[in-house]
Amino acid sequence: MSSEATERELDFVPMLKSGDEQAFALLYDNYSALLFGTILRIVGEQKDAENLLQDCFVKIWQNIERYDPEKGRLATWIINIARNLAIDFKRSKYYAQTQKNQSFNNLVGQDMPHAITQPNTELIGLRQLVEKLPTSCREVIEWMYFEGMTQQEISDAFGIPLGTVKSRNRLAIKHLRAYFEMNFSS
Repeated sequence: MSSEATERELDFVPMLKSGDEQAFALLYDNYSALLFGTILRIVGEQKDAENLLQDCFVKIWQNIERYDPEKGRLATWIINIARNLAIDFKRSKYYAQTQKNQSFNNLVGQDMPHAITQPNTELIGLRQLVEKLPTSCREVIEWMYFEGMTQQEISDAFGIPLGTVKSRNRLAIKHLRAYFEMNFSS
């Protein structure tokens, strides 16, 4: 986000905190697509993501007084709300039950080639390996590969320069490659 956009955001926050409905409408117009994409990548179902997006904006509206510009950008704060809602949803009993109740056709149909070509990261221990990376690299890898964010989205959402995001990604891949070469080469 540019310094001009950051300044606009700082001017925008007091309007939100005062309960200005137009400011909330602007917030929705400016951030709904980003938040929807974040939620959808985590929950995977459009209908669930749409419902969670609505819950997200209600939560933002109800908790805007808790936002502190000294601790970070508004975009980061609201993305974390969206992300946490989506993660909580995936951990819910409702979500677990809906996954159990999927029809056989959904499990065997068109998704089967994807299931065969995409390795399960849990089975190969990738998540545990990523946990061993330096924090800054680990976060970028998690956002990119486990949450599906692009490097540009990470840069925009968390205020990290794009070049830094790319460098952290390269460094993380270098660490992972070294590990695999050391442990799995013949």
